[in-house]
Amino acid sequence: MATQLERIAVVETKVDSMIVCIDEIKGNVRDMHDCLDNTRDILKEQLDKMYEASSAQHAEMSSKISSLEKLRDKWSYIIVGATGAIGLISGLASAHLDKILTLLK
Repeated sequence: MATQLERIAVVETKVDSMIVCIDEIKGNVRDMHDCLDNTRDILKEQLDKMYEASSAQHAEMSSKISSLEKLRDKWSYIIVGATGAIGLISGLASAHLDKILTLLK
């Protein structure tokens, strides 16, 4: 059986190797933390660019839709007005058909 001093020496050696491993782990954690910070910054920049592009696209589409709605409303009023005018003219013509025919003779 090993003496107490030998056992203490073995434990000290193991503790020293554990300290080295812990220092390596600390370094790796620092590196990972830096990498995550860089990734966060890059993602934030990309998301900001995407948001700006999306906002510009939405504004452009909104103006296009607005102009199309105005055009649709304009033509709807024109068609409704023309239909009403044709109806009025045909109603007047049928009511006064005999007078119109005497004028045309």
